[in-house]
Amino acid sequence: MQRITVRRRMVFLIFDGHPAHKAKSVKRYAEAVKDRSRLFFLPPYSPELNPDERVRNDLKNNAVGRHISHLQLVQESPDRVRSYFQSKTTRYAA
Repeated sequence: MQRITVRRRMVFLIFDGHPAHKAKSVKRYAEAVKDRSRLFFLPPYSPELNPDERVRNDLKNNAVGRHISHLQLVQESPDRVRSYFQSKTTRYAA
């Protein structure tokens, strides 16, 4: 059986209907962190509601041919990450 690591900080989990999000291990993890997490279940095919889609869009528009270095830039830029959650449709997860 796989060990589940539980983080101490508040965890925001956004489920977008991908088959992997319906896996038993994901459900076990969500159950393990439910008192320290907020769960968001997006309706089927709703990319405008998914902050992850904003990251992908940033990569497509700004990182052609250099995805890894751009992801490192994003990782080291808290303001940029916050910007993915500022849209009217993604503020629910901010």
